[in-house]
Amino acid sequence: MPETVRHICGISGGKDSSALAVYMRDRVPDMEYFFCDTGAELPETYEYLDRLEVALGKPIARLNAKKGFDHWFEVFRGALPSPQMRWCTKKMKIEPLEDWIGDSKAVSYVAIRADEASRKGYVSTKPNIQTVMPFVEDGVDHAGVLKILEEAGIGLPKYYEWRTRSGCYFCFYQRKAEWVGLAERHPDLFDRAVAIESKVRQDAGADGDASFGEYAMKGRQYTWSGGESLPDLHARREEIIERHNAAMEQASKRKANKTVWEVLGDALDDDDDSAQCSVCAL
Repeated sequence: MPETVRHICGISGGKDSSALAVYMRDRVPDMEYFFCDTGAELPETYEYLDRLEVALGKPIARLNAKKGFDHWFEVFRGALPSPQMRWCTKKMKIEPLEDWIGDSKAVSYVAIRADEASRKGYVSTKPNIQTVMPFVEDGVDHAGVLKILEEAGIGLPKYYEWRTRSGCYFCFYQRKAEWVGLAERHPDLFDRAVAIESKVRQDAGADGDASFGEYAMKGRQYTWSGGESLPDLHARREEIIERHNAAMEQASKRKANKTVWEVLGDALDDDDDSAQCSVCAL
């Protein structure tokens, strides 16, 4: 009797992975959909997943890490996750996913688009997991993704009104203007991020004392956003918004008749960090 092969499609809460889920719905009827839930997602993400489940006609498995952020925050001696040390991705997304798959043979469908074929997404190193990229194979680009979501009647997640990517509310890949947006849209979540950051800075010392645990390496970032504390960032809110609006105006001139999200994605200014997490942002 041949071994059963599982077909799995990860959903980040972003447009590309959501469009892929819809795209594969009728092509692979036994597809299993999953979402790695850190417990620190935006409310808009959870709302969008509920809408997507209706379009798919089946539930999306919510994979939770056995231990949450607070546990791993202590394990890593109070070091904030950062582009150099993305323990949040490893411990709260990749490990729960690989535990869920176990040793079963699986085909993992990844939402890399045809117009970004060189971009890296999560590709497991486990030998029982095969990765495929249907959008690359079938030539589905950015416009194709938007068309899929529009025709499915679910559109874009609401956070695209002010944020360019999915992910945790405290994601260190956020732009300065997006931190300001978090403070305005979800002040309670902004305050939580401030509290986490304040604990790190208090434990490490205001100058980033290298005696702060084995993970307090030289040059270690003690703030969520580019060496600037969130209170300091928010204190110059007007400056950040002014520069962001200027960048948005320039981007809108280059991208006529585009959505707010598309303009946001092109509106980089000197305060912005255009990098993003390959697991969270599809």
